Amino acid sequence: MGTLILSATMVLVVMGFSNQVLWLAAVALLYLYVRYGRTGGGSATSSSGSPASGGSAQPASYRAYRARRDQQAKWERRYRRERPTETRRQNRDKGAK
Repeated sequence: MGTLILSATMVLVVMGFSNQVLWLAAVALLYLYVRYGRTGGGSATSSSGSPASGGSAQPASYRAYRARRDQQAKWERRYRRERPTETRRQNRDKGAK
């Protein structure tokens, strides 16, 4: 992807010798690539330290990974405690497979 962006920038620069608007387009393209292309997004973490985008994003650090893992375990323990019949049913279904 980086090669494509750099090639497009060079084409815009070469074509820009006769048109200054193309110079501006080349600069804007490089800015957007540096800002969003290489890092996958502007700000990777929010103020709380968790990833701004949900899903399977890589953790910013091991500490962030541990915090999310511990929170998930806490939620699972709470679920099992508050819904014992559902937990037994899931364990029974899991054992039958």
